[in-house]
Amino acid sequence: MRDPNTNRSRDFGFVTYATVEEVDAAMNARPYKVDGRVVEPKRTVTREDSQRPGAHLTVIKMFVGGIKEDTEEHQLRDDFEQFGKIEVIEIMTDRGGGKKRGFAFVTFDDYDSMDKTVIQKYHTMNSHNCEVRKALSKQEMASAPSSQRGDRAGMSIGTKNTWEHQTLSVSCSSGR
Repeated sequence: MRDPNTNRSRDFGFVTYATVEEVDAAMNARPYKVDGRVVEPKRTVTREDSQRPGAHLTVIKMFVGGIKEDTEEHQLRDDFEQFGKIEVIEIMTDRGGGKKRGFAFVTFDDYDSMDKTVIQKYHTMNSHNCEVRKALSKQEMASAPSSQRGDRAGMSIGTKNTWEHQTLSVSCSSGR
């Protein structure tokens, strides 16, 4: 992608594949270098999702909301480990009584596993619909709006079809 005024590189671009399997293979073949610089491929998100806080941040922790009180760790693991290796599952409980609070955090070993999971916003867990999204610290939430106004704001976009599942956004991890 180039700046329309200066024609300088904006340090990111898009690669569209024919199938989701090809995207998976490309992500599994990381890391990549282009012109001697390390690039960071990420799965694209829809225009709607690109406006969410932290949409373009690289994180490995996911929030799972709306889980039933009787949901156990193995049920979360059974559903989410199809997307990648899980490091930690935390089902949140009250401090005093230990009663489950209806949400959990799942930490993967790689950001792409988490990205694959949150592309599907809702998952059925223990016969109940629950929502998944990136888990962001207070600091990441505070900085997310300013980072979304940068060069990449709104650029990792697609329509409600398979385009966003078959396209990678590739950006340089170092300065110009």
